[in-house]
Amino acid sequence: MNPDHAAFIRRETTIASPPLVPELKLHLASEITPIWHATETALAREGVDPPYWAFAWPGGQAIARHLLDRPELVAGKRVLDFAAGSGLAAIAAAKAGATAEANDIDPVATVAIGLNAALNDVAVAVSVTDLAEGPCRWQVVLAGDVCYEKPMAARVFPWLQRCAASGALVLMADPGRAYLPATGLERVASYDVPTSLELEDRTLRPTQLWRILPPA
Repeated sequence: MNPDHAAFIRRETTIASPPLVPELKLHLASEITPIWHATETALAREGVDPPYWAFAWPGGQAIARHLLDRPELVAGKRVLDFAAGSGLAAIAAAKAGATAEANDIDPVATVAIGLNAALNDVAVAVSVTDLAEGPCRWQVVLAGDVCYEKPMAARVFPWLQRCAASGALVLMADPGRAYLPATGLERVASYDVPTSLELEDRTLRPTQLWRILPPA
């Protein structure tokens, strides 16, 4: 764990519970612009990716709630939280009895995931490699809020479909992002996730949980 990143996360966030999963705790920021500027300063460069890891996005909250309420989906299984951000879904999977791994290409996020896992007394393996071209090694793959940008959705969704074709249960939660595919999905559940106008355009975000189907 990078000690400078860990110190930054502790300094710039507070420990709080996401509204849909109050039984879990995360290092969270209240506003995106100040922590984004602080991240650029800490990394000594401009134009870094937004610190997605500092927020409990609706998709991650919906997945976490679903797994905590239905632990049989992941108990005893190898589970991947893809593009994990804060690691919320992986932490919920671990709480539900899974062997959980969280993956994110942002190295600061991987430190945040480790700190968040420790807050919740669970073990979560962390990886920073780009998995979207490789084989599926997991029995369950979780993806929250991955369709907010067209290039990412276009690249990630086919990989998630390949994971489904390999036999994995692939669950993706989406709060109505613009680039959600129109096909290849089966609705599993719906959640109304409280959010803030700092992050979204409303204070309650209806979020759908989908099972991704193998390619036809």
